[in-house]
Order: sequence, then C-alpha cells, then structure tokens
Amino acid sequence: MNALLDITRASEIIDSFNETRILIIGDLIMDHFIWGKVSRISPEAPVPVVDVRSESIMLGGSANVVNNIHSLGGSSVMAGIIGEDFDGRRLLSIFEEKGISTDGIIVDKSRPTTIKTRVIAHNQQVVRFDRESRARIDADTLATVIDFIEEAIEETDLVLISDYAKGLISPELVGHITALAKKHGKPVAVDPKVEHFDFYQDVTIVTPNNLEASLASAIEIDNEESLHEAGENLLDRIKCEAVLITRGEHGMSLFAGDIETHIPTVAKEVYDVSGAGDTVIGVIGLALASGATFVEASVIANFAAGLVVGKLGTATVTVDELRQAVSEGLK
Repeated sequence: MNALLDITRASEIIDSFNETRILIIGDLIMDHFIWGKVSRISPEAPVPVVDVRSESIMLGGSANVVNNIHSLGGSSVMAGIIGEDFDGRRLLSIFEEKGISTDGIIVDKSRPTTIKTRVIAHNQQVVRFDRESRARIDADTLATVIDFIEEAIEETDLVLISDYAKGLISPELVGHITALAKKHGKPVAVDPKVEHFDFYQDVTIVTPNNLEASLASAIEIDNEESLHEAGENLLDRIKCEAVLITRGEHGMSLFAGDIETHIPTVAKEVYDVSGAGDTVIGVIGLALASGATFVEASVIANFAAGLVVGKLGTATVTVDELRQAVSEGLK
C-alpha cells in the first residue's frame, strides 16, 4: 500500500476536500431501518417474528453520496427528483438541517419519493421492501434537470452520477452531462447500474462492484485472469479513462489505460455493506477534484470503504476517521 500512496500526499489530498464542490446527479432515496430482535417463529407461517425496538431514517442513494461528501468536508450541489409527499419533505428537511443546497431537487407530483425499508434483527437483514417508481421522468422534468445542470456545472470541480435506476438517469441526460462536462473541462465519475452501462460513454471513471462488473462485461470474475478481462472489456466498451472494481474482502482493482492496480482490503470488521458504494464514489469524486491521481483516489476510497462497512445502516465517514485510518494504514 505504501508504494501506491504515502502519508504526506494522502494528507494533502484529504486536507483539500473542503475546497471542492461536487455536482451530484442521481436517484434520491430515503433509507428506513426497523431494528429489532427475533426470539420465535410465527405460528401463522414459517417466518421470524421481529420484536421492534427502534426505527431510524437515513439518507440513501445519491442522497447518501451527498451526505458522505458533506461529512468529509466537501460542498455539493444536488440534482434529483422527489415526490410531493411526506418522505420527500422529510428528505428536504434533513438536507436543510445539514446546510446542503436543495435548489436542484425537483418535486414530481406523478411519482413517490423512493423509500427502502429494511428490517434488521441481531445485526442481520431479515427483509427489505421498497416503495418507488422506476418509470423514466417525463420530457418537461428532464428539461428542468438539464437547465439546472447547465447553470450549476461552471461552479463545480467534478460531476458525479449516482445511478440507482429509479428513472432519472437516461441516455439523453448522460449525453447532456458529458457534453457539458467536456465543454467546461470537468471530470465525470459514475456509480453505475448494470442495465445502464452503455449510457456512460466517455465518462472519466466508473466504479462497479464485482457483480456489476461481471454482469456488464458478461465475464464471470472468479480469478485474476477473468478480472483483467472484465476490466479491459469495460474500459473498451464505454471508452472511459478508468474503471475501479470494488471487490469486497478482496479490495479494489483499478484499470486505467494500460495500468492495472490491485488494492487489498483494509476492512477489519464487516457489519453492513449498505451504502458502501456511495462512500466509495463520494471519496473518489472528492479526491479527483482535489487533484489526486486515479490510484491515489482509489487508495483513499479503499480506506473509507473499510470504515463504513464496519458501521450499521447507511453510514458515512468523517474526515477525522478517514485521516486516522489512512495515517495508521500507511505507516
């Protein structure tokens, strides 16, 4: 790890996070957690009975990306869609309490705010149920989103697309984003969805997990050779500058041009992977906007991922936690 990044350089990059401004475009989600204990099986059906002890609401999807960037000292501007409902108002309220701009969040009366409810017992997810619409946004809403991006992009350092396939991200929108980014000289980082890989032509970097990379490349990643083939396939397919494949306990693998870099995991304990991809793309965006190379950004993101999977729920990492983890890990 030390050969890829030293403590001094890592500190310089992290210290620059608070000078960055990221434009985030993506699917806003509310994460609802029901926490409880299981001590018996229902007599009505072979299912566990959860004794509910508490509930919590957290920012999910692209909202969690924004939250991670905010927690790490960066500033952001968000373009996304919510419904005209209680959950949408609650999401806006959370953003406003944190001092995060909501100017680019559009209320669409035809759809609900996306909310995912997870029932957790003994630190294990029992079931999840979703309330959402995955229909494409209409032409008027798309035009409003594009107008906002055109205004916001000049004052940002990097554009980040957080794609959860809930109807916002489309070939038309991504085409407008990449054209504007090229015009203004801004890099574009994407947390992708498998079914949308062909949308991301000519972006700067994509960050699929191992399964997403396997499905998108149609190559089952089960050894170093197939990993290499999948990484090269994705680089060639969408003509991006870099592909970062997150691989859980196997760390991360970065493909950038002809260079392939493998970064071992630093996670000590894994309690919950919910939202880990949001943390990774958020840190990648902050680091690249701070002048980091792809390798430097990936190493720092790997430390952040190692921290967040050790927390329950859709968690974030603070800048102090990240500094400490990097300092200890790069000794």
